[in-house]
Amino acid sequence: MTEDLSPAERYAAARKRAAEQATALADFREMYDFGLDPFQIEACQALETGKGVLVAAPTGSGKTIVGEFAVHLALQQGKKCFYTTPIKALSNQKYADLAKRYGADKVGLLTGDNSVNADAPVVVMTTEVLRNMLYAGSQTLLGLGYVVMDEVHYLSDRFRGAVWEEVIIHLPESVTLVSLSATVSNAEEFGDWLDTVRGDTEVIVSEHRPVPLFQHVLAGRRMYDLFEEGEGRKKAVNPDLTRMARMEASRSYNPRDRRKGKMVREADRERERRQRSRIWTPGRPEVIERLDSEGLLPAITFIFSRAACEAAVQQCLYAGLRLNDEEARARVREIVEERTAAIPDEDLHVLGYFEWLEGLERGIAAHHAGMLPTFKEVVEELFVRGLVKAVFATETLALGINMPARSVILEKLVKWNGEQHADITPGEYTQLTGRAGRRGIDVEGHAVVLWQRGFSPEHLAGLAGTRTYPLRSSFKPSYNMAVNLVEQFGRHRSRELLETSFAQFQADKSVVGISRQVQRNEEGLDGYKASMTCHLGDFEEYARLRRELKDRETDLAKQGAAQRRAAAAAALEKLKPGDVIHVPSGKFAGLALVLDPGIPAGRSNGHRGFEQHDGPRPLVLTAERQVKRLASIDFPVPVEALERMRIPKSFNARSPQSRRDLASALRTKAGHIVPDRHRKNRAAAADDREITRLRAELRAHPCHGCDEREDHARWAERYYRLRRDTQQLERRIEGRTNTIARTFDRIVALLTEMDYLRGDEVTQNGRRLARLYGELDLLASECLRDGIWEGLSPAELAACVSALVFEARAADDALAPKLPSGKAKAALGEMVRIWGRLDALEEEFKISQTEGVGQREPDLGFAWAAHQWASGKGLDEVLREADMPAGDFVRWCKQVIDVLGQISAAAPAVSGAGGGDTVAKNARKAVDALRRGVVAYSSVG
Repeated sequence: MTEDLSPAERYAAARKRAAEQATALADFREMYDFGLDPFQIEACQALETGKGVLVAAPTGSGKTIVGEFAVHLALQQGKKCFYTTPIKALSNQKYADLAKRYGADKVGLLTGDNSVNADAPVVVMTTEVLRNMLYAGSQTLLGLGYVVMDEVHYLSDRFRGAVWEEVIIHLPESVTLVSLSATVSNAEEFGDWLDTVRGDTEVIVSEHRPVPLFQHVLAGRRMYDLFEEGEGRKKAVNPDLTRMARMEASRSYNPRDRRKGKMVREADRERERRQRSRIWTPGRPEVIERLDSEGLLPAITFIFSRAACEAAVQQCLYAGLRLNDEEARARVREIVEERTAAIPDEDLHVLGYFEWLEGLERGIAAHHAGMLPTFKEVVEELFVRGLVKAVFATETLALGINMPARSVILEKLVKWNGEQHADITPGEYTQLTGRAGRRGIDVEGHAVVLWQRGFSPEHLAGLAGTRTYPLRSSFKPSYNMAVNLVEQFGRHRSRELLETSFAQFQADKSVVGISRQVQRNEEGLDGYKASMTCHLGDFEEYARLRRELKDRETDLAKQGAAQRRAAAAAALEKLKPGDVIHVPSGKFAGLALVLDPGIPAGRSNGHRGFEQHDGPRPLVLTAERQVKRLASIDFPVPVEALERMRIPKSFNARSPQSRRDLASALRTKAGHIVPDRHRKNRAAAADDREITRLRAELRAHPCHGCDEREDHARWAERYYRLRRDTQQLERRIEGRTNTIARTFDRIVALLTEMDYLRGDEVTQNGRRLARLYGELDLLASECLRDGIWEGLSPAELAACVSALVFEARAADDALAPKLPSGKAKAALGEMVRIWGRLDALEEEFKISQTEGVGQREPDLGFAWAAHQWASGKGLDEVLREADMPAGDFVRWCKQVIDVLGQISAAAPAVSGAGGGDTVAKNARKAVDALRRGVVAYSSVG
């Protein structure tokens, strides 16, 4: 090809190659035994020119290569690089990868409760650790050149997302930011914001999956392609699936059914039975066997329940499923025994080790948050090595952990979101199925959805076809954030900084369109105003009088209607069984006998609850033998009993004979009575002084005698209608602008009231709060301030601190938790009392938990388990009494340890320091008491 080039072109190409070889990217590319994709090269080149980058690409596409290039640049330039991840498991994995590539001496790890080589030039950490460093002004930040934020789309997370924005906003300007995200539909918008707050940022979006993904539905013994094969971008849903869904939706055949007047033939029913027999939801062992026979393992089956993941493994074991040969079994046992050697035998029994090992030896495992971290990490390692071929996992596995598979199976497209069973979103579907297809190993990946009753192929096609989802900010100021910002920047500058958040950026952007509409409306208002001009006088004033008159008449009419409804409802409440009434209107108007007054439960003497039930709904028997439940709409006017009748005890509303007999008695008893006609009361408007005054002013106004008065009035009506719409738009703009700053102002006002802030000064109380991070930061600070933890033993302190972090998975109506006795119980009670005081203060300052700001009630559900473990009790006893999986127990213990560490740092800042020192010492002792056994040996992080 070069022979076709001119000498000048060959020279230019040679110079270009030489320039490329002199770059850091050229050295970096030599470290990999595969070529880089165009989007990776583009991002790395932008980084080398000094720009920040946002890379949005599908799961498994290799975007972390860009993050690793930032590490390479930092080491080459003698700078530091922090690599942040959303979860500890990801941090552990990235630490292992980078330590292997660059050497353990150059790579460190910081994950809240673990610190390995923290002064290394490259440190992997959770995002919260970096946020805490920025607020504390840590010396570790000196020399920082690059920050990689892996899984940056986590800023949408409503619980932790704010941390990502805090880091992006507060990082020094000299730091180059590398943001790695899943494919999101508003990457350009996010990139625009990064450009605003971080400077020159290149946005690189790649929709290309390196391993193509094929979508299937498994029904009965057959696997169907979701889409028809064909040309063009618009894929059609497989008609076989549509036909099967329609067939299942149709009601089952019945010998009595008639089609066009003829009996359904036996042959038709037999054909239908045969068709239906091919559609069923295959069992879990059946699915794995099927995928194994078709060469589609290893596979991850996503089941949105921990218990169901464990049950799936047991089902496969009971079915005799074996996916490993003897050599693989031996290798599995060797790796497992090596990784779990530190765990004592008595704990292994408690943790279900032998059942777990049996599954692993057969190549089958579960993976969920309830498992011991060590067990989860072993499953991950064996899966990557190909020694575990079928994993049943909850969706937490989809959060960036490097566990690619050939196939991904989804049992259902519905999951419990903490409040209700909801359909999974296109974003969640993309994230889950993104695990399918291992780069460099598989030619194609496969996503398999199991057929379920009510399955809709079109719904699945919608999920599979929507490749992206929008990134929405969940940023909200917190108490800790407020004192840290004020200490560093003062109130005014802090407010300006918060206005630069992505949350405000998105809110402001949404205001642009509304503002344009307001401008158009204002132009229209000028035109309408000109059209209603009258030569006799001020028509705007005349139109205002007409509108005030109309509004007053409408108000009075509404008041009259409300009074009539109230009178009718009050009359209905007086009815008793056996009253004969005349139903004034509706479908069942006429004579009726009250069988049941239908007063809502809990409603008596006008107390609350009536409005929610729309008043009494009497059950009546009409003179036409119908038993009906009437509503308040059937009684526009009050109703009175015309007569009384005895209802026989033998009366059965479902018996036609009973209804006939009683209706006959009703007609005999009261058929001759003519009900009183309800007289209409005099209209309130007739006697209203305000209406009389407005009518007099109207008649006296000069414009009242204008020949074109009604024409002007029509323009005035349009003017007022458009002005009302414009005012609503202006209120929407006001509601969306400065929302973050207004919340910050309310938080600052509350903190000022509580003596945490005095203007731009942070008090001693505020400095203590600045060291406490977490959802209940202010509650923890108040507990230290009031000294309620003084005099507690380390185990009792651990029990109290657990209430600050623990949140039960069970419903609110669960049984009252078991609590340690003595001082710990009293201190926990005091914590709840302090929370009550804070809750009342938040209400006063309009700080709402529904907006993600404020202090939730402390949960005492882990206090007993934390107390027992810190007191030295055995794992078996603690887990049995706590009724909690080992993984959850370890996770909560680690979170308690994290907060105890914060308390040990914050406690000496308590006024009158003596007590604070005792709490600090006991907090450190509690950390040591908790960090033992399974809590201590759960891997690096």
